[in-house]
Amino acid sequence: MIKVGLDIGNSKISIVVCEIKNNESIKVLSFKNYPTNNVRKSVIINPVSIKGEIKKIIKEAEKESQTEIQSINLNIPAIDSISIYDNSTIDLSGDKIIDLHINKAINQSNILDSIDNYQTIHQSINSYSVDNKYFPQKPIGTFGDKLEVGFYKFAIKINFLNNLKNLFDNLNIDIENFIPTPLSSALATLNFDDISLGSICIDLGAASTSIAIFENEQLKFLDAINIGGDNISRDIARGVATNLESAERLKTLYGSVVSSPSDEYELIEIPSLSNDSNLKQINIGTVNTIIKPRVEETLELMWQKLKQNNLHKKQYNNLILTGGGALLDGITDFAGIIFDSHVRIGQSKALNGLQKNFINPQFSQTIGTIYFDKFKSDININENKEKNNKNNVFGRFSAWLDQYI
Repeated sequence: MIKVGLDIGNSKISIVVCEIKNNESIKVLSFKNYPTNNVRKSVIINPVSIKGEIKKIIKEAEKESQTEIQSINLNIPAIDSISIYDNSTIDLSGDKIIDLHINKAINQSNILDSIDNYQTIHQSINSYSVDNKYFPQKPIGTFGDKLEVGFYKFAIKINFLNNLKNLFDNLNIDIENFIPTPLSSALATLNFDDISLGSICIDLGAASTSIAIFENEQLKFLDAINIGGDNISRDIARGVATNLESAERLKTLYGSVVSSPSDEYELIEIPSLSNDSNLKQINIGTVNTIIKPRVEETLELMWQKLKQNNLHKKQYNNLILTGGGALLDGITDFAGIIFDSHVRIGQSKALNGLQKNFINPQFSQTIGTIYFDKFKSDININENKEKNNKNNVFGRFSAWLDQYI
């Protein structure tokens, strides 16, 4: 089976083509990455140009992999999204729990209801309790008086998705799945212990920063903010009066969240904003005093996302940073202080045929698209169909229950 994942980022377009055997063995046939200037703040600002760029990278990937690409898993930003939690409780009267009880709880919940102007990307069961005792997995065979099932739904503005559908329709490419960036990055970088014991994965992208939380092998939360590495570069450009290209170079080569006394004495030459041919000197300490507040703001906003959804009391002690921003010097120690957690840089899983330069945090969201199908089947995701569609997992539950209720 051939599987293709594509990511349209704010600074690059990436595509990966893989051959998957027995739903386990993955071999990379092609991985391509091209820069783009046609996306700003996660919005395509020049559809005609981006269409040409996507067509080009697909043709290159087809040539290298010797395959014809007809469908893709598409990574998308988690901006303009909503998370919804719901619970459903049924009386058991001392009965032993069977699948019928869980299906009944699903059927009477509100989690299947459509949301005006939004399309559901993910919905799943994320908790069970019997007589107020928590169960991480299905409590089949347990006797009790009350069963409570918890649900999680994630949805994105439908207009945003329709624009993407239209773009790929014009390229005669089907979109099999929309996969939010924080989920893609998490699938590429988290191991079994991470998703089982509980972990936070933060993707530090160019235009947005996004978060995913896993626990007990279940997705608990997704969200994003419109602040990323580009904001840092712009802060530097304004702060030292240089162009954006020079600011990006300063961030990449010299930037750090943690300053040292020697930074004040280490001088570097940069072009002035008024005249690129005129160079001026600044010290690294100046650059780092600009970087630190923006990084602190970004991570604090992520922490506030947890508080807003009552997830901050969970005490997740494992934080994985990925995306290009994860390469910023000193960011692991800084994030560890804000989240009071152990922190590591998330590297994409090594795949057969994947070049070493692509085993890099900034490509994790592209690699993660390949793992989505197995994740989807593991959690019985509903394949983006709503309550009235009898083909989705929960829809089949409802149809089956109609025979008994």
